[in-house]
Amino acid sequence: MPDNTERMRLDKWLWAARFYKTRGLAGEAIEGGKVHLNGQRTKPGKDIRVGSRLEINKEGLTWDIEVCVLPKQRRPAAEARGFYTETDESQRRREQMLEQLRTARQATPLQTATKPNKRDRRLIHRFKEDSRR
Repeated sequence: MPDNTERMRLDKWLWAARFYKTRGLAGEAIEGGKVHLNGQRTKPGKDIRVGSRLEINKEGLTWDIEVCVLPKQRRPAAEARGFYTETDESQRRREQMLEQLRTARQATPLQTATKPNKRDRRLIHRFKEDSRR
């Protein structure tokens, strides 16, 4: 059972819990105000403990979590989910936002990086001719 006197750097914990791919990215997010510790902005080197509350904003999604475990090393994603508990409200908000993003993605047409080649143009012309009939 972890002792409450144990501490870990915030950027290292975010990396170990797999919120960010590298400690550098975690540090940039913290410096940029995307991560709040116990409701306040903080620095990457700030020590966190079991029971610390974090608010993480990443790519338009928000997690409200409580730290449960201070790992000794980075673990697989399945294990990393056990390092924290997320509030029910936070999960609901994130699921709603993901659903909105999916809906918006389906509503926008697929954009291609280049103009159609000869084969694609033939298919487009065939499609247009078939739709006129």
